[in-house]
Amino acid sequence: QVQLVESGGGLVQAGGSLRLSCAASGRTFSSYAMAWFRQAPGKGRHFVAAVSRSGLSTSYSDSVKGRFTISRDNAQNTMYLQMNSLKPEDAAVYFCAADRRFYLGTQDKDDYDYWGQGTQVTVSS
Repeated sequence: QVQLVESGGGLVQAGGSLRLSCAASGRTFSSYAMAWFRQAPGKGRHFVAAVSRSGLSTSYSDSVKGRFTISRDNAQNTMYLQMNSLKPEDAAVYFCAADRRFYLGTQDKDDYDYWGQGTQVTVSS
């Protein structure tokens, strides 16, 4: 089992940057594919980016490709999301998620076994 805690959210102007972190408990962090999802008010939870167990493979939603970068540090049990060129439509609660089955996590939130509590990102125009 793994516990996930997100941090790094906040208020930023459009065009600005934020770096989210997801700290994981336990000694098996490298056994999990990891991902970021986001959920805006009144909307569903949507895939943002995923990183493989090793950190060598990544995938992104089309809406963030080229602006966001996902990474992980298995020695520190931490995953990151560097968000650049933020837009008002990026505002949401961002969740990190862990998956035991796949080497690189999927875009389907139902495939993920563990979730953090979320961190709020607000982007002012």
